[in-house]
Amino acid sequence: MLKSLFIRNFVLIDSLDIKFNQGFSVITGETGAGKSIILGALSLVLGQRADGKSIKNGSEKCVIEAVFDVSKYKLEEFFMIKDLEYDAEVCILRRELYASGKSRAFINDSPVSLTILKELGARLIDIHSQHQNLLLGDTRFQLKVIDVMAENEILLILYRKEYNRYQFLKKELTELTEKARQTKQEEDYVRFQLEQLVEANLSIGEQEDLEQELETLSHAEEIKGSLYKVTQLLNGEEQGAVQLIKEALSTADNLERYYPKAKEISERLRSAYIDLNDLASEAELWKEDIEFNPERLDWVNERLNTLYTLEQKHRVSTIEELITLQNQYEEQLKEIDSFDEQIENLKEQVEISYQELLQQATVLSEQRKIASKAIASQLVERIIPLGMPNTRFSIDFVSKSEPGIDGMDEIQFMFSANKSAELQPVAQTASGGEISRLMLCIKAMIAGFTALPTIIFDEVDTGVSGDIADKMGDIMQDLGTKMQVFTITHLPQIAAKGKEHYFVYKEDTDEQTTTHIKLLNKDERIKEIARMLSGSTLTEASIANAKDLLKI
Repeated sequence: MLKSLFIRNFVLIDSLDIKFNQGFSVITGETGAGKSIILGALSLVLGQRADGKSIKNGSEKCVIEAVFDVSKYKLEEFFMIKDLEYDAEVCILRRELYASGKSRAFINDSPVSLTILKELGARLIDIHSQHQNLLLGDTRFQLKVIDVMAENEILLILYRKEYNRYQFLKKELTELTEKARQTKQEEDYVRFQLEQLVEANLSIGEQEDLEQELETLSHAEEIKGSLYKVTQLLNGEEQGAVQLIKEALSTADNLERYYPKAKEISERLRSAYIDLNDLASEAELWKEDIEFNPERLDWVNERLNTLYTLEQKHRVSTIEELITLQNQYEEQLKEIDSFDEQIENLKEQVEISYQELLQQATVLSEQRKIASKAIASQLVERIIPLGMPNTRFSIDFVSKSEPGIDGMDEIQFMFSANKSAELQPVAQTASGGEISRLMLCIKAMIAGFTALPTIIFDEVDTGVSGDIADKMGDIMQDLGTKMQVFTITHLPQIAAKGKEHYFVYKEDTDEQTTTHIKLLNKDERIKEIARMLSGSTLTEASIANAKDLLKI
């Protein structure tokens, strides 16, 4: 509900700060007093676009601020998605306009775009006038009316969950089919690259081993000659190191009988003799293993050239990377080979989801058709007393070719105010006054089923009087027991039914004209109703009549 409205420097308003209560409130005032100005300010804070004429002459800045209690509207998710601070009891919408043309919008002191402000504003206040009744011709609004009165909330949640799943699966199928088409075109290339790598019979560490073998084969004669020299130096018959150490060892052993320290010399010489003798034997064996093999050298060169060519081609530097690439190609081919199976499985899921969606849409449609008969009957029953005795109303259903976000139903409110006229879509046949009364009755019907935003009826009683005005007032008064309702009216019969009565008036000074609004007390209200009955000159009869209307 709207708790308060603050306006500064807007058109004819210097400063206005007014509080509002729950229930049915009426707003009255002379024609031209500024009721539409206040309504315009409220529209701006709800996100409507502004122009330079909105700012009061001579002012640099205009501020409009509305405070709401949003505890009944389930808006926590909206605030979370928009990353806004949520306070159920104090939600502040503010709009600032500057003479330069700049405009700023805020929700709970956080700057927001006009789009976000408008989106929230639409959930908080429904400004209802003859000029804004085009909504009744909107089939989405009509469908929402039926779903509210059919209490389809749970059915719709389940249906939309399945609808979103169906759309997701369809998108996934489309993307997978396209991916399969593209990868099929690459299949020959991938398969060729993989065959090359497989034929290369790659193994980790092979390149390093071959590079070392190449070095050995390329220097075979040099290695063999060096090993021969090492062998001769170690184990030559005359001057070989092993023979010399053997002689030194024998000498040390003989010396040990006369010189005990020679024992340590013997042990160390014996260890050296054993090591060098073994080394000489091994060097001899290595020398015999080394031989120049031109065929093996050619093979090693060719094999390394194969590896280097593959690395250069695939822009890598090691066999490990080539093996990784080979594995990737193998996985890619497996994926290509499995696309057909994946697509078939996904098609099956899409079909299952589609059938489930059709089934849920059928249940939803049946509930709507059942509710539509009661809606049509109730609407006619409510509107006949409002000066439309020959009203006929029905709801036409046409099935869509494909499920939509709201189901399979295309609906149309069909209306006729005359006995002989054919039923036609309500937007094409109903006059402004008739649509106003239809909307009033529809809002009254759905108010008991859902938490509606605050409704402001802007002179929807234009063109009616007497008993019809009284009945329209009764409907608004009843609405006020379920929600916050405002009506701007010139009819005393309706004004008298308000729980609160606000009066809009102008004040003239030598310098300017300003618009004001105030909450009337009991005596002021009697006089205002009397003025509405008899004009500017109050009479005892009009006073008495006003008290009678107010039941005082």
